[in-house]
Amino acid sequence: MSQAKIHTRPFAALGNDDVSQVGGKNASLGEMTQHLGDAGIHVPEGFATTASAYRDFLEHNKLSAPIKELLEDYRIQRKTLEEAGAAIRQLFLDAAWPDEIAESIRAAYRQLAKQIGRDEPDVAVRSSATAEDLPDASFAGQHESYLNIRGEAALLDACRRCLASLFTDRAIAYRDNHGFDHMRVALSVGVQRMVRSDSGAAGVMFSLDTETGFPDVVLIDAVWGLGETVVQGSVDPDEYQVFKPLLEKADCCPIIERQIGGKANKLVYAEGGDQPTRLVETDAAERTRLVLSDAQILQLARWAVAIEAHYQRPMDMEWALDGETGELFIVQARPETVQSRVQAGALKSYRMKAAGERLVSGNAVGDAIAAGQVCRMDQPGQAADFPEGGILVTAMTDPDWVPIMKRAGAIVTDHGGRTSHAAIVSRELGLPAVIGTGNATAALEDGQEVTVSCAEGDTGFVYAGILEFEARDLSLDDIPPTRTQVMLILADPAAALRWWRLPADGVGLARMEFIINNLIKIHPMALVNWDSLEDATARTKIEELTRGWTDKQAFFVDTLARGIARIAASRYPKPVILRMSDFKSNEYARLIGGQTFEPDEENPMLGWRGASRYYSPDYQAGFALECRAVKMLREEMGFDNVIVMIPFCRTTTEADRVLAVMAEYGLTRGERGLEIYVMCEIPANIILAEAFAERFDGFSIGSNDLTQLTLGVDRDSARLAELFDERDEAVKTLIRQVIQRVHALGRKVGLCGQAPSDHPDFAAFLVEAGIDSISVNPDSFIAVKQAVAKAERGP
Repeated sequence: MSQAKIHTRPFAALGNDDVSQVGGKNASLGEMTQHLGDAGIHVPEGFATTASAYRDFLEHNKLSAPIKELLEDYRIQRKTLEEAGAAIRQLFLDAAWPDEIAESIRAAYRQLAKQIGRDEPDVAVRSSATAEDLPDASFAGQHESYLNIRGEAALLDACRRCLASLFTDRAIAYRDNHGFDHMRVALSVGVQRMVRSDSGAAGVMFSLDTETGFPDVVLIDAVWGLGETVVQGSVDPDEYQVFKPLLEKADCCPIIERQIGGKANKLVYAEGGDQPTRLVETDAAERTRLVLSDAQILQLARWAVAIEAHYQRPMDMEWALDGETGELFIVQARPETVQSRVQAGALKSYRMKAAGERLVSGNAVGDAIAAGQVCRMDQPGQAADFPEGGILVTAMTDPDWVPIMKRAGAIVTDHGGRTSHAAIVSRELGLPAVIGTGNATAALEDGQEVTVSCAEGDTGFVYAGILEFEARDLSLDDIPPTRTQVMLILADPAAALRWWRLPADGVGLARMEFIINNLIKIHPMALVNWDSLEDATARTKIEELTRGWTDKQAFFVDTLARGIARIAASRYPKPVILRMSDFKSNEYARLIGGQTFEPDEENPMLGWRGASRYYSPDYQAGFALECRAVKMLREEMGFDNVIVMIPFCRTTTEADRVLAVMAEYGLTRGERGLEIYVMCEIPANIILAEAFAERFDGFSIGSNDLTQLTLGVDRDSARLAELFDERDEAVKTLIRQVIQRVHALGRKVGLCGQAPSDHPDFAAFLVEAGIDSISVNPDSFIAVKQAVAKAERGP
């Protein structure tokens, strides 16, 4: 039989060289079946119809001429897109299978049944389009798929419907927009054994971070039931992130994020009726439980790494968990097409310049900001009627929404996760999107002026009114090398990965208290004393935040460890200096349940803060949770690049007490390579520099507090603002002294603060004084790096 007359081919006989005959989706399934089995990757058995079968189907039914005529009617506007598309699809549905092709499909189905040992197996029937002269063209998301198809007659009908879906309205519009000749495109149908994820779980997986392009994580979304709900965005999934470089490290579990999604519904098999699947509500236990175990998350992540290595490019994959056997499968893999195209030499930085009323929040897609009028829509109508730059607000999107999305300035949806259709298309279009708000269509009014911000980390916000914001281009070209290390100040785990392209020497200051405030939101002592906590309002809020956690203290430890891990991952294996919590008592009191455990201090800035809390009977149990999180981070997750730093340590006696408490909770200086630094922000730290150097491995100058305590100026006083200056000679004298004296003992000294960013002459002073490192906010990094390089070159 000639190649032109081969109408079906098993996956096991396909590979990447067959894209022109079976499309990228089916060729990829064959490639994985042939080459990745040795890596332990499971791909369900199946077969594909060929492009030849599609073209023979057209010829047998004489469809080419009427299809061309209907497309011409659409081109000259004698018919609308909807009318032309419906008429073409009906041509396919009314057409008959040529006997030779029908028998080839039946025979392949029988062979599949024999292979898996099941009569009339249930199969997934998916479309895989291709252009023979454009084999690399991507037609992802334009055509239909059908699940739980059983029997030869139902299979032939589903295959016919797949062929018809080559002319969905969205597929016609897509090919027009990209200049593809409709008659040169063919459609292959993939027929694959169904994984019983209807009683298990399914989802989507990327071998990089979809928002930032950070290449060292695997992103996994997971839902109960069949996976179509993830792609459609109709269900808010669990989200997991795994750090790839530590996957093969012995005894490591580098899952840096585990976020429980709402998972309100799941798609399952229907029993009887015309539809093979149905959407049902999940129960309370399913909504509060993680879909995947740690072992399953790690297995999928290892598969993602193996698939990426085989294809030598970032990949977008779909997976399924069989509820009957407990086996995991990869059911689809395609190249990732958005972040892999992002130019590596430039960054755009957005920043809100004005505060506003937050109307709704959800998952942030992208890192941009946009402002405009709300255009609330229930159905995708005529794209021409949508105002250019409007803020599209809808429950969820599917491919039919794309023409409207292209006109939008931003997108806001009620449902969906970071791998939903709305999120994927928003990334491709470069639009900010706030996904999975839960209530945007109810909370936002048509015509209302709003500002959509995705520049504040993982959470995106919709603000009332048109607010002022800033957009800056940051070029990474020609950043000069420096002897002095220039490091980053980071606080928000959600934003840490945004800056991975910056050639920083590590993180000089990771602020633990910001992680507690943003991710945990609960006072640690409220969790320690959960059983006796009497604050009813606080108990209600804590129950909501810790849903799924019976051990409230474990929630704190786990959430804090994974939050720090995202910062540590962004620079691994370079050092990340983690400052233990440095809330003031008034700030601690604002945490949920905090009022019960905090004193009312006259001057919190000089009160119960930093080291003095860690050994106090009133907070030591809270500090123990912080220590447990760091121990988990370093020893269980593998982030041994994290250095611990103690803030506001007033005396050497206090230092000894803190180090003893840390050792009691498993953090002993020197063990397993643990280094402990001290913040140098009190004149006493410099006066007794040698004594502190005996106890700590390094010093980090906190210029704000050091200036405040040296000059006796309240750093927050507007009236005394002109007196507050890190460049005052008294402050500079202390900085020179500590650098010289600590260097003589072989210890490192860095500085973290805003001064080097604001004052290039201060950066030059630090270089002249011999500072080891300077830590700055990410958006100041390039300017400070240039100032340091200039200072090192000299006059």
